[in-house]
Amino acid sequence: MTQKLHIVGGGMAGSEAAWQAAEMGVDVVIHEMRPKVGTFAHQTGNLGEMVCSNSFRSDDDEQNAVGLLHWEMRAANGLIMTTADAHRLPAGGALAVDREPFAETVTAKLKAHPRVTVTGEEITKLPDDGHWIFATGPLTSPALGAAIQRETGAEALAFFDAIAPIVYADTIDMSKAWMQSRYDKGETEEERTAYLNCPMDRDQYEAFIDALLAADKTEFHEGETAGYFDGCLPIEVMAERGRETLRHGPMKPVGLTNPHQPDVKPHAVVQLRRDNALGTLFNIVGFQTKMKYGAQTEVFRMIPGLENASFARLGGIHRNTFINSPTLLDAQMRLKSKPNIRFAGQITGVEGYVESAAMGLLAGRLAAAEILGHSLPPVPQDSAMGALIHHITGGAEAKTFQPMNVNFGLFRPVDGLKGGRRGRKDRYKAYTDRAKEAWQQWLTQS
Repeated sequence: MTQKLHIVGGGMAGSEAAWQAAEMGVDVVIHEMRPKVGTFAHQTGNLGEMVCSNSFRSDDDEQNAVGLLHWEMRAANGLIMTTADAHRLPAGGALAVDREPFAETVTAKLKAHPRVTVTGEEITKLPDDGHWIFATGPLTSPALGAAIQRETGAEALAFFDAIAPIVYADTIDMSKAWMQSRYDKGETEEERTAYLNCPMDRDQYEAFIDALLAADKTEFHEGETAGYFDGCLPIEVMAERGRETLRHGPMKPVGLTNPHQPDVKPHAVVQLRRDNALGTLFNIVGFQTKMKYGAQTEVFRMIPGLENASFARLGGIHRNTFINSPTLLDAQMRLKSKPNIRFAGQITGVEGYVESAAMGLLAGRLAAAEILGHSLPPVPQDSAMGALIHHITGGAEAKTFQPMNVNFGLFRPVDGLKGGRRGRKDRYKAYTDRAKEAWQQWLTQS
C-alpha cells in the first residue's frame, strides 16, 4: 500500500485525523503552514495549539452531550483526549488543560509516529487527485479560502470568533475575590475550588455595563458582517441585548457564597478559570471581546479584585470561516464535486475544540478505510459522533446553517421518555446509554 493521506492543517481536527489514520496503518503527511505563515490567533507552530480557551467543557458523560463526546473519543483511542487527560487542570466538572504542554505533547507524539510526516508548507489549491483532508479550521488562509470558494461556487460564510483575556494570578486582589466552583461541584477540594470569583454589587455592575457599552470597539472591514456564533458572543454584544443579559449569562451570581461577606448576596459575579498547571494564569470565563486593547484594561480593572490586574493576553477578534456542509459534503465527509477531498473540524460548521477533534477522528478513520479498501458501516446516528456528522452532512437546514456545538437537541428521541425539564435527567441518561452502546458496536466493526 503506497497511497498516502494528506492532511492540511495541524489543529485539533488535523492532528486527530492524522493519528487515527496512522494507527490504522496509513502513511500520513500533515501540511501545516505555521510558523512560516502565521495567523492572528496562533502564537506557535505547535500542532493542536489552543487559542480561544483552555476548556474542553463538561466531562460528564451521562448528563452532558460534550462529556459523552469525550467518552466516545477516549473509547476510540483519541490522541486529543488522551493528551488532554494527561495535562488536565482543576475545573470543577469541566475538563480544562494546561495548553502549552498539551500542544507540545500532541506535536511530539505525531512527529514520533513512524507513519506521520509533518511539512511546513501552505496549501493554496484543492488537488484533483490523491487522498486529502482539509482541516484548516476557522483561520483558513485567504488563498485557500478563495480556492474553496471557486470550487464550491458559494460565497464564503463567516462569523467572528472572540478571544477572552488572560490575567496574571498574582495581580488579583484575593481580599475581594475567592476560590469556589459554582454549587461546589467536583469530587475533590481542588475541583470544588477551581474557579476564582469576583463579586459586584448593583452599582458596580451598572457602572461596568455603562463602561462596556461606551468602550471603543474593533471596527469591521468593508464587506464584513458581524454574524456571531451565539455560544461565543463578545460580552459587549451581550450587553447591547439588554443590561441584565450578562447577569443571567457569564456573570450570573447563583451557586456561589462570598466568604468575605457571607451574608451579602452578590448582584453579579465574574469568574476566572485557571489557565495553566502552575496556577499563574487565569482566563476570564465567557469574556470574549472586541473592545480595543486600551479600553479592555480600563473596563476590566473596574471588576472588584482586578483593579490592579496585569494581563498576559488581552481579548481579540478574528474572522471564522466555515463551508455550507449540508449542501457540499456527502455522508463520508467528502466534497461532492471532488470526492478525493474530505473536510473536517470547524470549517465544516461544528463549533468547539472537542467537536472539531471528533470530526477529525471520523474523517481520519473514513479516509484510511477507503485507502485500505475497507468498507466501514455508517457512523451510528444515535452516538454523539453520529449526531454531529449527520447534522453537518444533511441533518441541518442548509439555508440557515450555522456553527453548532454538540447537544442533545441533535439526538433522536428515545421512545417512552417524558419531555420537558422534569424528565431531562432520565432522558439524557437514556441518550448517553444508547450512544455508548452504538459507538462501541461501531468501533468493533470498524
